[in-house]
Amino acid sequence: MQLQHWKLEREGDGLAWAILDTANSSTNTLGAAVMNELGLILDECEKSPPKGLIFKSAKEAGFIAGANIEEFVSADTPEKARVLIQRGWDTYNRLAAVSYPTLALVRGHCMGGGTELALACRYRIAVDEPGTKFALPEVMLGIVPGWGGMLRLPQLVGPAAALDMMLTGKNIDAKRAKKMGLADECVPPRVMDNAARMLVLSGKPPREERLPFMQKLMNGPLKGMVASGARKQVAKRARQEHYPAPYAIIDQWQNHGGNTLAVPADRPTSLDALVRHSTTRNLIRVFFLQDRLKGFGKDARDFAPRHVHAVGAGVMGGDVAAWCVLRGMTVTLQDQNIERIAPAIGRAAKFFEKKLRDKKLARFALDRLIADPKGDGVRQADVIIEAIFENLEAKQALFADIEARAKPDAVLASNTSSLKLSDIAAKFKDPSRLVGIHFFNPVAMMPLVEVVASAATAPEVAQRAAAFVRRIDKLPLPVKDAPGFLVNAVLAPYMNEAMRCVDEGIAPETIDAAMVAFGMPMGPI
Repeated sequence: MQLQHWKLEREGDGLAWAILDTANSSTNTLGAAVMNELGLILDECEKSPPKGLIFKSAKEAGFIAGANIEEFVSADTPEKARVLIQRGWDTYNRLAAVSYPTLALVRGHCMGGGTELALACRYRIAVDEPGTKFALPEVMLGIVPGWGGMLRLPQLVGPAAALDMMLTGKNIDAKRAKKMGLADECVPPRVMDNAARMLVLSGKPPREERLPFMQKLMNGPLKGMVASGARKQVAKRARQEHYPAPYAIIDQWQNHGGNTLAVPADRPTSLDALVRHSTTRNLIRVFFLQDRLKGFGKDARDFAPRHVHAVGAGVMGGDVAAWCVLRGMTVTLQDQNIERIAPAIGRAAKFFEKKLRDKKLARFALDRLIADPKGDGVRQADVIIEAIFENLEAKQALFADIEARAKPDAVLASNTSSLKLSDIAAKFKDPSRLVGIHFFNPVAMMPLVEVVASAATAPEVAQRAAAFVRRIDKLPLPVKDAPGFLVNAVLAPYMNEAMRCVDEGIAPETIDAAMVAFGMPMGPI
C-alpha cells in the first residue's frame, strides 16, 4: 500500500503503528488527502486486524495541528462545508467502532481534528513535555468541533469540563489532561513508546466506561440543566447575534448528539448559519493575520535570549517580568529600592501558582525572578526592557546608563506608549540600538506586542526584538515610530467620537449600550 502522508508499520507481535508525516509541511494537518489515506489504513486493518493500533507523529513540531484551515476557507458554501464535515465525522466514527484497541500517542500540539482523532481512539497517552497541549479551538474560528469532539469529549471527561474546553478553546497541558481524564497516562518521552505498547495491549476498559455516576447523569437526564448553566455563562461574555458558535456548541451537544450535520439548516445554530455568518469569516481572517505575525522575527532565529532585565517594577514592568519568567527566562527586576520591587514579586508568585498549578514548578519559576535594585543584571542581560513612568528626561538618563553597561548585542527596548522613540534615542551614543517593545495591559491576556522601529533603529535590532516577542509566545506587530503607534492610533478616534457624542448631549449609558449592541466587548465611556 503506497501512502504519501502516512506509514503503516506492523511488528512481529501483531502490533501496528500508524505514523503521520504530512508531506511538504512542517506540521501535520488533516487535509482531504490525509483523511483519505487514514481511510485506506482502516481498510487495511479491517482486512488483517492488528492486536492494537497506535497513532503517532513523525514530526518534531507536534502531533496534529488540526484540520487544514485553507480547505475550510475554500468550502465557502454550506454544501461544501457539509462534505468536509461529513468526511471527518464518518472516518472518526469508523475509527471509534473498530474491534481492535487503538491509542493516540500525543507528543506536542494536538489541536482540533487532532484531538478529535485522539478522542476516537480507545486510549490516549500524553507525553510529559511543555509543548504537549490538547485543544478544541474551533470556537475561536466561529465554528464547532464537527468531527466527533462534541460527542466524545463529554462522555470522556464529563460535560462541565468538556464544555469549558470547547467554549473557550483553551489549551490543556499533559498533566492536566491526565488529571481530568482526557489522557489515560502522562509519561516522560524516554518511555512513551513502551508505555503505548503496554496500554494498547492491556485490555483495560476505556475511560468512558469508568465515568463517575454523576457525570453520566449530567450527560443524560441532567443535560438540560447543564446546558442552561453553560448558556448563562456564555451570555456574560458574548451575545449570540455576534458570536453564535458557543451557543451552537451547547445546542448541538444538548439536542443533536454532538452531530453538527443533524441540525436543521434553518436553525441559527446550524452549520449553514455558522458558515454564512460574518463573524466566522472575520475570525478566520484574524487567524491568518495572526499566522502572519508569527512569521516576524524568523530572520533572527540565531537570537536565543535567556536573560531579561526589566526596569520598573510597577504593574506593567512587574507583569512583563513575570510573563517572561513563565516562558522560561531568567529575569532581573530593577527599581529604586527593594520595597518597590516586593509587590511585583508577590503578584508574580500568585500568578505562577495559578498558571503552573504545581507548587514545585511555581517555586522554581519564582527563583528565576530576581530582585535587582542596583541594576547589576544589565551587564548580563540579552534583552533590557524599560517600563518606568512616561517622562522623557528620566528615560533618557536611564538609557544613558544602560547603554554604557549593556552587552554590545543586547536588545535595548522601551515600553513607552506615548513618547516618540526617536526622542528617547536622541541622547544615545548609538541610536540604532533602541527599539520599542510595547506590551498591552493585562500582559498575560493580551497576545499582541507592538515592535516599534524609529528611523534610526537598525533592522537587525527590530528583528531580534520580534524574535524575542515570539520566544515569549506573543505576537509581534512591527510598527513605525508615529504618535500612538498603531493600536492607540486606531483607538483614539473611537474614544474621541464617543466623547463628542457626550458633548452633544447623548447619555454615556446610551453610547455604551449602542457599542455593546454593535459588538464591542464593552462601551467606550
